Amino acid sequence: MQKLTLFLLFLCALQAVDVKASTEIQFQPLQLLLSQATGQYPILQQVLSNPEPYRVQVIYTRIDRDVDNIPHLTYYQYGLDDNRYFYPASTVKLPIALLALEWLAEQNVADLNADTTMLTDAATDWQTSQTVDQTAAKGLPSIAQYIKKVLLVSDNDGSNRLYELLGQDFINQRLAAKGLEHSLINHRLSVSLTAEQNRQVNPIRFVDSHGKPILALPARNTEQQYINSDKPTLGKAYISGTELINAPMDFTEKNRFSLTDFDGVIKRVIFPQLFKQKKAFNIKPEDRDLILRYMAMLPPDSISPVYDAEQYPDNYSKFLLFGGKEQQIPAHIRIFNKTGWAYGHIIDGAYVVDLQHKIEFFITAVIYANENDTLNDDLYQRNEIALPFMRQLGEYLYQHELNRPTKYKPDLTEAVRVTASAAEID
Repeated sequence: MQKLTLFLLFLCALQAVDVKASTEIQFQPLQLLLSQATGQYPILQQVLSNPEPYRVQVIYTRIDRDVDNIPHLTYYQYGLDDNRYFYPASTVKLPIALLALEWLAEQNVADLNADTTMLTDAATDWQTSQTVDQTAAKGLPSIAQYIKKVLLVSDNDGSNRLYELLGQDFINQRLAAKGLEHSLINHRLSVSLTAEQNRQVNPIRFVDSHGKPILALPARNTEQQYINSDKPTLGKAYISGTELINAPMDFTEKNRFSLTDFDGVIKRVIFPQLFKQKKAFNIKPEDRDLILRYMAMLPPDSISPVYDAEQYPDNYSKFLLFGGKEQQIPAHIRIFNKTGWAYGHIIDGAYVVDLQHKIEFFITAVIYANENDTLNDDLYQRNEIALPFMRQLGEYLYQHELNRPTKYKPDLTEAVRVTASAAEID
């Protein structure tokens, strides 16, 4: 037993040395804690016994409150490497939503807010317009409605409309200024466009309830090319159309969002007071409430739009703790998160709150479940490996938190305030 303990401590030391993430954060190794998982967590054990094919990265953050309820964070990592590319999928929608609200806060235009009608026009034959939104209570699109759909069911069109509002320069320059140095957002999602087309964004109009113009933005074009300079590739083969290409897939012109940056965005939302103003998302308090409300809301609780509970159950986008088969989430659990899944990657970043037991913690994780290492063939092990891994990872760390002694219990009033009556005010 003593030899085993020494060996695990040696692995932890190697893990700590291998970290290639932000130097501003001091990470402690998570290896020893995860190695203590029992047979109750078989998929977690299976993946961690041979992690390389799964390219697992995990950040777990303990929160200890002091007597004044000020949070103090302790970071732990497993397999973390900001230089190891993974496709971030829908996780990039969270910073896009936050930056849309930051842009909004800077406009200082009367009657312009997150609920103002936002009309998207088309300046080219390949651009699409959006002047109605039947999912909204008033049938009109807005920043708030787009964000709601993005956070509830990861709506692609909603995120693309916010991308078109901001453009690549605003998005990428702001992310870099906030110290999110391993992030790059350079394309719309689930729309087949060239890199040049993705640098062009639509004209947009904001109008009041009578259709009177409030603010108009022309069609815009980004001159700078935001690409991954390390020219990352994934897989050993991929499907293009109906053809199998026996070569790695090139992600040079794809989005990038490292796990450290993703985790940092989650924390900037939950605890903005821990970041300097230039590093935070500078949004209005009511807009932060909007983000928090919909990060935590479950699809069946939405009124506009109404989501089919069979297609969008409670745990539709709550992978950590609840990923996998349809299940309800206990009323005392709040999960403020954003997920993503594409090209065999499953990703989740979450702030987990248990109102009954007064515990809170962060988990951010990515796993690659693609046994044949072929992209676009839809033969991923999402249900067999990825989602069970996420669920068991969350369950294991949740149980650890339940048994971890803390000096002061957190005041979780804010988590209750922003989520308690979400369905009633929807």
